[in-house]
Amino acid sequence: MPGGGFSVAASRSGEEFEAKITPIVIISCVMASTGGLMFGYDVGVSGGVTSMNDFLKKFFPVVYRRKTEGDTNNYCKYDNQGLQLFTSSLYLAGLTSTFFASYTTRKLGRRLTMLIAGIFFIFGVILNTSAMNLGMLVAGRILLGCGVGFANQAVPLFLSEIAPTRIRGGLNILFQLNVTIGILFANLVNYGTSKIHPWGWRLSLGLAAIPAGLLTVGALVVKDTPNSLIERGKLDEGKKVLKMIRGTENVEPEYNEILEASRIAKEVKHPFRNLLKRRNRPQLVIAVLLQIFQQFTGINAIMFYAPVLFNTVGFKNDASLYSAVITGAVNVLSTIVSIYFVDKLGRRALLLEAGVQMFLSQVVIAILLGVKVTNHSDNLSKGYAVLVVVMICTFVSAFAWSWGPLGWLIPSETFPLETRSAGQSVTVCVNLLFTFGIAQAFLSMLCGLKYGIFLFFSAWVLVMSVFVLFFLPETKNVPIEEMTERVWKKHWFWKRFMDDVDGEEMEEVKENGKVGKSNGYGDDAKL
Repeated sequence: MPGGGFSVAASRSGEEFEAKITPIVIISCVMASTGGLMFGYDVGVSGGVTSMNDFLKKFFPVVYRRKTEGDTNNYCKYDNQGLQLFTSSLYLAGLTSTFFASYTTRKLGRRLTMLIAGIFFIFGVILNTSAMNLGMLVAGRILLGCGVGFANQAVPLFLSEIAPTRIRGGLNILFQLNVTIGILFANLVNYGTSKIHPWGWRLSLGLAAIPAGLLTVGALVVKDTPNSLIERGKLDEGKKVLKMIRGTENVEPEYNEILEASRIAKEVKHPFRNLLKRRNRPQLVIAVLLQIFQQFTGINAIMFYAPVLFNTVGFKNDASLYSAVITGAVNVLSTIVSIYFVDKLGRRALLLEAGVQMFLSQVVIAILLGVKVTNHSDNLSKGYAVLVVVMICTFVSAFAWSWGPLGWLIPSETFPLETRSAGQSVTVCVNLLFTFGIAQAFLSMLCGLKYGIFLFFSAWVLVMSVFVLFFLPETKNVPIEEMTERVWKKHWFWKRFMDDVDGEEMEEVKENGKVGKSNGYGDDAKL
């Protein structure tokens, strides 16, 4: 890809932006995306570790006895709040830390925020690997969660701002691709370490040091984005980096656009309060709902607890871990599909196709489990077992090329600069809040709803697909700074929130006592 053709995008003034697909852009994006690798490993490793007898015997003896005695309802073997807390504490910590990450992303830059995430990851890995009791185990997961909060705040912004417009979607999805690779890596590690007694689980948790180290090193060597540098007053350095990543000296149009957006952003004294203004409501509503919908697809329930889930429906330990590896591999390959098609077919087409695929696969899974897996009988024949795995892979593949990457991509590219950091913070916060809820509740829901849990998630898939059909605008190939004019003001529903933009700008000008351009949403406002 080095030295590729020019990407051309029109600015508000009618000029064009030139941008080569330079090696430094590719390298920077790959390095930054290792934050996703760490996130994915943390997601994938917990399910495999919690299915290991040595781990359960040491930290959750009640669950171990329930699992080995065999007289417990199949769907309720792993129903334990402490076990769920081990998984979910990471996301609760991420939820809290994202507010601090919003500040560091804005004031210290995207690069330094990624470095802070790497440091949190390293200390979390050390504590988890050396854990002697449940307290140490949860404390380590909390530190990992802080890393997730900082990484998920900074990395999508970094990728959106450094990428040329025409490949922004594909490069941004590198983050999600690394999440899926991390999950696959964790499943492979769990499969191998499950045979190492009694300390295999420590090796599983300890190998998270590899992605943690990669993120830390990556954050040390990459350059910060021009948007972040200019926003923090480093104009010369910002222009220099812009020339470097675009591979051309002709960066004045884009530089001036970023400069103007930065000036506007500095006028916003309260970015979180500004998010609630009428003109920012479409971006906020869509960002929040995409995160809620992403979790209610049921994907994290499957990816967190894949070995546990397979074990529940009748697979033995080795078979359940092996099946989790298969779903992890499908996850990776399908995300690559998204990288190729997201800027060709668009965001909406991928989401709508995947909605049909996910709905049908979950209904089939529910029927299979309802017929073949009763409370105390898990006799799945080989044919039915293979069909369950195929249907789960069908579901995972659809998610991986749609709601997985696009749930992060769309919010990161729709907020204007003055609310972008705050908007990303809300996006991450909502995602982690509902991820925590699903992680904490899934095993109890599985015990209560049994096979009906897949019908529960499939109903949500239907709801979110209807939302995409009517309310989600297409954002492919639209420069980030032009979303208001080219997307929101032209959408059949959201344009009504843009009607009073000029009036809001005039009020802001009066409040600030300033004359001239206001927030870049419309014409110059003059007193």
